[in-house]
Amino acid sequence: MSRRRTKILIWTALLVIAAGIFGYRAARRLPVTLSGAVVRQDADTNKQLPLADTDITIADGLTLAGTRSDALGYFRIKLLKRVRPGQPVTIQFRHPDYQPLDVHTSASDKLYIAHMVPIQQETHVDAHRPQTVVSNIKIRYTVSSTSTMNIGSAVKAFQVINAENVVCNGQVPCSPDGKWKAAIASASLDAGAGNEFKNARVSCIAGPCPFSRIEADGFSRGGRHISVSARNWSDTVTFLMEAEVMHQMMSDNVRESYPVIFGQALNFTLPASAEGVSILAEINGAAVVFPLGPDLFLSWADCSARVNKDQTKVYRCELKANHRF
Repeated sequence: MSRRRTKILIWTALLVIAAGIFGYRAARRLPVTLSGAVVRQDADTNKQLPLADTDITIADGLTLAGTRSDALGYFRIKLLKRVRPGQPVTIQFRHPDYQPLDVHTSASDKLYIAHMVPIQQETHVDAHRPQTVVSNIKIRYTVSSTSTMNIGSAVKAFQVINAENVVCNGQVPCSPDGKWKAAIASASLDAGAGNEFKNARVSCIAGPCPFSRIEADGFSRGGRHISVSARNWSDTVTFLMEAEVMHQMMSDNVRESYPVIFGQALNFTLPASAEGVSILAEINGAAVVFPLGPDLFLSWADCSARVNKDQTKVYRCELKANHRF
């Protein structure tokens, strides 16, 4: 084989190996994923609300499917494998209440923040109608909680009857060392339906207590039913069992909080357990209670709400025409 032919074969083999390595890496390359958030465009950053339910697609069919922003405006969309990092892409954002937005960028792992401009709705303001003043706003809601109340105590004395210095001779029960005849006695208490015992305790109060012990503890954990067994290998001893009787009650606690106002909108958050939400406000100086209800209806504002991952709720109410804070 000539030297020239050998070189050709070597170069061919190297090209095949390089192509194989490139193809293997290309096959293993993970698709580029774009992620970011959609917010309302506003010069005041306090008013840049997260926009949920925004449709997000990639132009030119560079993804298998579009996506939609969640309650916090977050989105994540996976591109086709053939799209390489740095390749130009156009992200399209569509929301019925906002102007269409096309973002021309390049595929990468950076964060994409889309600022969408709201469609200006014509608001009819009656110049001859005085503005309604909304002031002194408070948020009222209830939180259900369980409280435990002490409704009494329970006491029971019991004896473990036995005689001292009687040899056991293997007839159980015996003393712990097996030498003396012993006796075992038990006692129990019932707290009653809907109640339970707390801080239960049992003590020897009379007789030769050093020669007795608790045999079975069915009281220290509490509960509706408690019990105890005691062993005695001397003269008769007396034990006393005592416990506090507790009753659990459900109650609704009224809470109040204050909203934060930016421009023509008020914002407030509530815990996941909040119920019966109402807004207390003075309308032209007159105090009125406005139950918010599931429809979030107010005569003087348009309200919206979203739920966070921890189930806390975020509310926003924007004033209607001819109203001001």
